Amino acid sequence: MDKAYAAALTSKHATLQARIDAEEHRPRPDEIVLAQLKKAKLKVKDVILGN
Repeated sequence: MDKAYAAALTSKHATLQARIDAEEHRPRPDEIVLAQLKKAKLKVKDVILGN
């Protein structure tokens, strides 16, 4: 994996985590949105780790 691609994936992973944090701190978090964000974050992590 080239460095630019790895950096882009790492950035996307961090962005997804920030969105998860923001959603979790809302007065009434949307559980469906949280599940979708967490699933997307796991997919990115799998690509980063080469799974």
